[in-house]
Amino acid sequence: MVIPSFLILLLVVVIPILLAIQESFKDDDTGSFTLSNYVFLFADKFMRKNISFTLSLTIVSMVIVILVSYMLAMYLRFNQGKIVDWIKRLYFIPMFIPSVIGTYGMISMYSNHGWLARFVLLAGGDYFPKIIYSYSGILLANLWFNIPFATMMLSSALSSIPNSIVESAKDAGAGRIQILWRFIIPLSYKTMLVTMTFVFMGIIGGFTAPFLMGPNAPQVLGVAMEQMFGAYKEIGRTSATAVFMFVLCSFMGYFYIRSMIQEERS
Repeated sequence: MVIPSFLILLLVVVIPILLAIQESFKDDDTGSFTLSNYVFLFADKFMRKNISFTLSLTIVSMVIVILVSYMLAMYLRFNQGKIVDWIKRLYFIPMFIPSVIGTYGMISMYSNHGWLARFVLLAGGDYFPKIIYSYSGILLANLWFNIPFATMMLSSALSSIPNSIVESAKDAGAGRIQILWRFIIPLSYKTMLVTMTFVFMGIIGGFTAPFLMGPNAPQVLGVAMEQMFGAYKEIGRTSATAVFMFVLCSFMGYFYIRSMIQEERS
């Protein structure tokens, strides 16, 4: 019963990972074993900038996504009214828009010759800040694509918290901050950890928005990999970069798996 799923996992995930690891230790010219591909990641100043740029963008995006999504999920969970109803209907929309179309819409809206710049010009302004083709452009795209998903995950966790717990805490004299730190966050941090893991992996492996909206230098690792493989045919260095990204994602996965194991033991 398990063999079909195992074979699919083996062919689609396990074997490509093993081949990438093997290629990362090969010299492109001689095919011999070498560590030069990994040395290149940290010895080349442009790759160091790409790595720091990617990590900074990923961490900042993830933190902002979690903070905004958690506040939005709490607002939807503990409030009622027409505004809440409209937010519940609308915040799913970015999840069903292809990344290419969403990115094109951002370029049309926020570029120096886009709709927003034209409105500023019509209003008498003569300066529009650079948003697209920079760090801020990719950050904006990451927020737009990830906040709806994170809000959906966190809303599900908050909706499972019984109202009786919150009401009992209020009757005992607990304030809003105490309720948040002692009840709501402890009861939802597992889902928050899962959300952080998926958001981190999705952002660090992103390609479409960074490729279309990012700067020429430095670049996120996904775009740098495409250039190394597509333009320069550097298979070994590309594979080493892929393995490095896999290791980074494994750190986030480790904390999630460790948390799940501790929960099962308890």
